[in-house]
Amino acid sequence: MLIGAHVGVSAGYPESVDYAEGVGCEAIQVFAKSPQQWRAKSITPEIATAFRERRERSAVKFACTHTAYLINLGSEDDALWEKSWQALADELTRAVLLGVEATVTHTGTNRSRDLELGARRIADGINLAFEAAPEGVLLLENTAGAGTTYGTGPEELGAVLGMLDARWKERLGICLDSCHAHAAGWDFSTPAGWSEFTRGLESCCGSGRIQVVHANDCKFGVGERKDRHEWVGDGTIGTPGFAAMFAETRLAGAAAIVEMSGEVPEKDETNVSRLKALRATSEARG
Repeated sequence: MLIGAHVGVSAGYPESVDYAEGVGCEAIQVFAKSPQQWRAKSITPEIATAFRERRERSAVKFACTHTAYLINLGSEDDALWEKSWQALADELTRAVLLGVEATVTHTGTNRSRDLELGARRIADGINLAFEAAPEGVLLLENTAGAGTTYGTGPEELGAVLGMLDARWKERLGICLDSCHAHAAGWDFSTPAGWSEFTRGLESCCGSGRIQVVHANDCKFGVGERKDRHEWVGDGTIGTPGFAAMFAETRLAGAAAIVEMSGEVPEKDETNVSRLKALRATSEARG
């Protein structure tokens, strides 16, 4: 597994790679626009080219973007739903311009709590976004299961993919967030929890679909449905839980990316180095 972090781009996209290398990243996640706004300035071809060229000279071998938090592909509000799929299309276009491997998104809400209705609403939005943006890989991220959010586990994510795979399979995958899964009720402090969740993803979504792991520890207990990230080893998943992540063969081809609060560069240096140490131990054990 490649290891890295979500890194800021306020200093510039090429400069984000400088920072990433400085904290030991082999993989990165960035925002392609402000995560709290619908509109943003376009990424110029010059900036995109500079980012691509800087990446080619770097140790960063995988990069993805994360969509804005405002997007809600499951919204029952038609105006918000339309705005969401259009924003997703814009995010995909920006990701292709930057030359990254994928875009991660949350699926949104499902107030009906009907699996098929929720999946259909989300799938219809993704279908329109893909038609508007003919390139780019989209990874659906699991949620912590709070409130009416959709995508808590393998069955919900698989329902969306199943409605899209006939036409778009090569453009779709999964981002597994460890904090979210643990908070939703899968005990990621144990190898069994990792195995159960990844086996469920393979069963519901197909094998080889997990491209990114958001390797976040969880501040609260398993099943509490509270999405609060903690530094690797300091939460209720703990060091043994992340050791189990590296032993889970279904994740061997994924990139592990941390999303941590705290002061830079310490938060990223520390968490990336902790994961690298656990990976080295796993590799030594074969």
